[in-house]
Amino acid sequence: MNQQPTLPDDTVAAVQAALGTEHAAIWVYGLVSAFLKASFDAPIRDGATAHRARRDAIARLLGRFGKTPEPAKAAYLTPQPVTDEASALAVLVTAEQDATVAWRAALERCDDADVRKTALEGLTSAAVRATRWRKLAGIAPLTSAQPGLP
Repeated sequence: MNQQPTLPDDTVAAVQAALGTEHAAIWVYGLVSAFLKASFDAPIRDGATAHRARRDAIARLLGRFGKTPEPAKAAYLTPQPVTDEASALAVLVTAEQDATVAWRAALERCDDADVRKTALEGLTSAAVRATRWRKLAGIAPLTSAQPGLP
């Protein structure tokens, strides 16, 4: 008889928190599309697609451990109102930065190889997208020395 693998509670909590940042990022990408010109359509689509794929991968991963993924909220609060291109780009940077912080926390709280791989990929891809959005927004520095630190 095969026994279902288990994850420590702190690992599950960290992965669920990272999943929450994925949900929020998907919502943010939808929000900003109303404030950015058509030249941003491809990177918005790419970012949203990446976050949806990560969300789905996390759901499958949690399911393998017998855990139910936390659902998305109906809406999320942005740190500043989104009213124009500059504020839209800033909130994209924030969403990606939040994801790097959450994935770094998950990475620090797991021993399972699949979870560590998922967390490292989440941290890396969010850090790359945050850098791209900072560049488009003209925000310096483009990246932090240690992505994922608050």
